[in-house]
Amino acid sequence: MGIKQVKVEVNELTVGMFVSGLDRPWTQTPFPLQGFYIRDLDEIKELKVHCNFVYIDVVKGSAPVKTDLRKLTGASGMRKPQRAARQTRMVDVAPLKIRRDVYREVQPLEKEIEPARELHQQVYNAVGSVMEQVNRDNYSVPINETKRAASQMVDSVLRSPDAFTWLSRVREKDQYTYAHAVRSAVWAILFGRHIGLPKSDLDVLAFGVLLKDIGKTRLPHHLLETQKRSETEQQAYEKFIDYGVEILRKLPDVQPRVTSVVKTHCERVNGSGFPQHLRGDKIPLLGKIAGVVTFYDETINPRGQSKPVSPSKAVGKLYDQRGIEFQEELVVEFIRAIGLYPTGTLVELSTGEVGVVVEQNFERRLKPIVMVVLDAYKQPLREPQRVDLAVEERETQAKLDSGKYLASEVRRVDILQDLEPGAYDVDIASVRDQYIQGKQGKGLLGLFKRKGLKLPGFS
Repeated sequence: MGIKQVKVEVNELTVGMFVSGLDRPWTQTPFPLQGFYIRDLDEIKELKVHCNFVYIDVVKGSAPVKTDLRKLTGASGMRKPQRAARQTRMVDVAPLKIRRDVYREVQPLEKEIEPARELHQQVYNAVGSVMEQVNRDNYSVPINETKRAASQMVDSVLRSPDAFTWLSRVREKDQYTYAHAVRSAVWAILFGRHIGLPKSDLDVLAFGVLLKDIGKTRLPHHLLETQKRSETEQQAYEKFIDYGVEILRKLPDVQPRVTSVVKTHCERVNGSGFPQHLRGDKIPLLGKIAGVVTFYDETINPRGQSKPVSPSKAVGKLYDQRGIEFQEELVVEFIRAIGLYPTGTLVELSTGEVGVVVEQNFERRLKPIVMVVLDAYKQPLREPQRVDLAVEERETQAKLDSGKYLASEVRRVDILQDLEPGAYDVDIASVRDQYIQGKQGKGLLGLFKRKGLKLPGFS
């Protein structure tokens, strides 16, 4: 076997490397125990604070500039799929035109959550109504309601990314396709917001992603539920794209650009997608984005399984496909957009406590606000505790800078790892409801005594 791990000084780190080991115990740092990809310069700066050198996995991530990857992995040591994957990284694609800070103003979560809640139900109902009518071969489809809801959805996410993200974490009891379409549209708008897409493009993107699976209404149910399809079954399954395009072309109020999103969201930049096996920039940008968000949501919310996987695992799988199935720059920017710990992620802290990420810190993605619900012994707290990790870090550093405390005397609170949803029987939806209502001034203590409380329209 060839060498997999390489020792690298922190000054030589670059974005895209996978940090698999440190020069000190993981528990003494704020970094996730399972390792992590370096996604921006802030993470490199943070590594410089805590470490002198690290170990990087040159198979999972980028190798040092001076390192020959072939010598490290060995010609015989690299598995065939990996060798093939590396070769497909040569697909030519145009660089993204990213506009930073286009949407700077963010509405407070507590102000946006009520209109977002009502809109979430409208969007969900609109998508369900469209699919129901199409399934009946009824072309009097209420498509304008979905179009209007998609545009309002964009407005809501632009005002407050956290509000709609919270609602899309709801475990819907209706059919998988509906919930998947709504969640994917949320990820798409968050992504588009991050890279500064114009509002008109965001409207098209949201509308297209909401309707991307409309052709599945033409497929027999067993094709949707089957996890491992035969070659013949896969060919039959892939026809849902053509069915969807055919349906939308008969509807007068659907723009060709929306249909293009539906038509190309399963294409891949290396040509391995379907139905046309397009490569590189022959796939339009909005189609590429739709493909990324679809892959991510299907990974964290797999069909036919009761429990989604943790966001870090989904991010890892997506990152493995950078430059292969998905444009590398798009993958990196998407991960930056949603953060390693998206709103609603169940996390374990370095103190052993367990909490839920309730709000993002858009300046420092690794330092969100967490609602702690279990103590270090994994027992429910009588009263939940709100912990702003960015504030905690500033206060900890201030104590150390004062010279009155030793490092061993100051407790650091960081995210140790994210957990599978449902771990320790934590009801994430309940935490969401209680936190949001607490933000709206109703008091967390009283709400936590009413454990069975559910908001209208949510499970």
